[in-house]
Amino acid sequence: MLVDVIAESVLDTLELVPFLFVTYLAMEALEHSTGGRMQGLVARAGHAGPVVGSLLGAIPQCGFSAMAATLFSGGVVTVGTLVAVVLSTSDEMVPVFLAHQEPVGRLLSIMLLKVVVGIVVGLLLDAFLHAVRHVGTPQPHIHDLCERAHCHCEEDESAEQSAPVEQGAGDATHGHHHHGHGHWAIVRSAAVHTVQVTGFILLVTFLFGLLIEVMGEDSLAQLLGSHPVRATFLAALVGLIPNCGASVAITELYLDGVLGTGSMIAGLLASGGVGLLVLFRTNSNVRQNVAITAFVYAVGVVVGLLVSASGMLF
Repeated sequence: MLVDVIAESVLDTLELVPFLFVTYLAMEALEHSTGGRMQGLVARAGHAGPVVGSLLGAIPQCGFSAMAATLFSGGVVTVGTLVAVVLSTSDEMVPVFLAHQEPVGRLLSIMLLKVVVGIVVGLLLDAFLHAVRHVGTPQPHIHDLCERAHCHCEEDESAEQSAPVEQGAGDATHGHHHHGHGHWAIVRSAAVHTVQVTGFILLVTFLFGLLIEVMGEDSLAQLLGSHPVRATFLAALVGLIPNCGASVAITELYLDGVLGTGSMIAGLLASGGVGLLVLFRTNSNVRQNVAITAFVYAVGVVVGLLVSASGMLF
């Protein structure tokens, strides 16, 4: 069992590495590029962030939630965009449905509900924070992530700025060298961030995977299937576990008839892959991280109870 958990944890984590690296690479490029122009671009796209984020989250790959958490920690996207991605993230639900050869319409209906909830909640959250707490468009502060990770990219920038500039024809040569060194600094910094976050994800994924294996799916079914309302609260709590096994268990229990529709929706809305885990690793504001996690959990429970009360079926 231990070997299986280790193998699954490694495979699940390795799938996230390209997403994390590309995200950090883009963020480092943003930090090293012309700040005003890039910040203006982010500002114009900020209001539509929850819409775009929720649609991206519907793609069956939990890496998008990790990307969203990293971008939020760097001040690139709003909290509404992050929440929208987490709520709409499909994670392992899609392959489980397809493996059971369930009707495609049933699968699309659930995905559509998650996307709509993500868009509505994300937009309302951003609007509320803007109106009540005067939270405006986020300002990128990717250098803060670099400082906390000790990636030494600031040293690279200082070295570049202090390098002597030759005159005449030598200017072109120096300019080319400076440009190449800058690219190397960006790649190195992105790689350092990726390795650090990947190691953290691997450790926590292993611990939660081991917990799920020890509990067993039968015990989880007994815990969730005895009372519909309690099952909704517990399913959302299980969904917060930053491991693909959480969404797999919730989906399997639903398809086996153990979980009702509302409980399943609550669990899958809260199941944002490793997005919240990456948030705790990259964002130094612990109170903010806890508040976002609690908010996602509350949304999952409320929507799950509303679905149960309405008698909605998929």
